[in-house]
Amino acid sequence: MVRALGVAVVGFGWMGRVHTQAYARVLHHFPRLSLRPEPIAVADEVPGRAEEAAARYGFATAVRDWREIAADPRVEAVSITAPNFLHREIGVAMAGAGKHIWIEKPVGLTAADARAVSGAVAEAGVRGTVGFNYRGAPAVVAARELIASGEIGDVTHVRIRLFSDYAAHPEGALTWRYERARGGSGVLGDLASHGVDLARFLLGEIEALAADTSVFVPLRARPAGATAGHERAAGGEPAPVENEDYVNCLLRFVSGARGVLEACRVSVGEQNNYGFEVHGTEGAVFWDFRRMGELGVSRGTSYQDQPVSTVYVGPGAGDYGAFQPGAANGMGYDDLKVVEAHTFLRSIADDRPYGATLVDAVRSATALDAMARSAASGTWVTPET
Repeated sequence: MVRALGVAVVGFGWMGRVHTQAYARVLHHFPRLSLRPEPIAVADEVPGRAEEAAARYGFATAVRDWREIAADPRVEAVSITAPNFLHREIGVAMAGAGKHIWIEKPVGLTAADARAVSGAVAEAGVRGTVGFNYRGAPAVVAARELIASGEIGDVTHVRIRLFSDYAAHPEGALTWRYERARGGSGVLGDLASHGVDLARFLLGEIEALAADTSVFVPLRARPAGATAGHERAAGGEPAPVENEDYVNCLLRFVSGARGVLEACRVSVGEQNNYGFEVHGTEGAVFWDFRRMGELGVSRGTSYQDQPVSTVYVGPGAGDYGAFQPGAANGMGYDDLKVVEAHTFLRSIADDRPYGATLVDAVRSATALDAMARSAASGTWVTPET
């Protein structure tokens, strides 16, 4: 028996649309799910944006104030896709109102924000899923299983990269993303948060780290009005960029493995160049988001001159079979958000956690805070637990 579940979306920029489309598709790919998301309400403070979303995607109600959604008894679950500085207030309020939440990373501006939302979810007894979508890629799931099985021996070191050019243009508008008070730690919260989650998902907890950060585009123009995505604002009043464009971080894992995590939002010539390389005593595994269904795998007993094979993951890897019938058929970014929607709704239906939770958000946020402290002090730092 499939039961309707009233859902709402708070913040209808690009990510709000992605969440909404994931709700619409989830039963197509996961027909055994016992909950059917019903679009009840959408909130966005930009005039007309919520109304447009309601007309296009079938929400019953469009509002500018998200507090109306918190008070709406028809809504049982909420996607929080608003800017980072609003995550804590909205997340705590929605959990306190008894709503399950699917919230985008990094869950606030600091570890304290993430802990507040996590605590509110635990106290209310609701479910919380966090938007660490890359761990849901079937090839990443397969890589984790390969590593855990010992097929590449004991892991010695890992390199995780997240390079993009979305902020590379000097005329890019000075939106909330570049302000400390509203965007937090810049590329740390935006991209490195994903890198930390991948590191933990693949190799376990981080024991200590040392980081260096920089701002490469120090001035940007203020936009004249509301923005969506990464728009330009040529000719606007210039103002300083307050948070990080770049981070490079050395990692020590509890397991004894070492790592490097590097992220940059102003990498000219790089578009979503995200991936990892994990090396072990007997082999290695490689993944590139731009070739999402492939793994490079080296294993055997040669040690020297050991070849790397390309493996195309198939229906046996993660949730691949929910989308494609055979290996080497492509999946995309939006498919990963459908996987997230499924884990969120399944966690509500079964009343148990699946996928990335608020605990994972707190662990990622503590590592990001440690990176900021390390960059300021020039020393190794232990993430707070």
